[in-house]
Amino acid sequence: MSKNPNLTLSGPDLAALLCSRVCHDVISPVGAINNGLELLDEGGADSDAMDLIRTSALNASVRLKFARLAFGASGSVGASIDTGEAERAAKDFALAEKKTEVIWNGPRAIVAKNRVKLLLNLFLVAYSSIPRGGVLEVTLENPEFDARFTLTAKGKMMRLPPKFVEISTGTIEEAIDAHSIQPYYAVLLAEECGMTLDHSASADELVFTAVVAAA
Repeated sequence: MSKNPNLTLSGPDLAALLCSRVCHDVISPVGAINNGLELLDEGGADSDAMDLIRTSALNASVRLKFARLAFGASGSVGASIDTGEAERAAKDFALAEKKTEVIWNGPRAIVAKNRVKLLLNLFLVAYSSIPRGGVLEVTLENPEFDARFTLTAKGKMMRLPPKFVEISTGTIEEAIDAHSIQPYYAVLLAEECGMTLDHSASADELVFTAVVAAA
């Protein structure tokens, strides 16, 4: 598997941009919690304020748990992770936003940590391809050995994420920033796992795949 020439970020830059991405994902629900508390302090409608706080707290918790698996260490270097944890994290992530149904197929297994991180990062890429919501089907085949991950997205206003396409198969036209670091990290994880990425598009669906590269 040849090295992708687009993967040029230094370790410190990669870490800084991933931190920025996580902060971006949680700042909105955390800010909403603060708004709810301010509403309570001002004597606003208690039920409305508490509903805002509960919903936002759940959203923040779900996003942090997802980020821990997708971006964080999640154990020691070289550790393995249960794919059941990834399934729960993905379904909770979609459920919190209430616009996309997640269908998960395949055996539950204990697999190398970076493969699970790759799977969740591909989930984010596929999820971003249906911004108005829809159905996202995740299929795992032989995850412990010659793994194949297939993610199929269906919904309104489907689009292939341009940065993912650029980084995985083309030439990067702009510097990687906090908005494009996630697809960059997905491509980097694939290379670290020895898996090849592919994608295809039709009028009805978008398909993203990761397959263990031939020896």
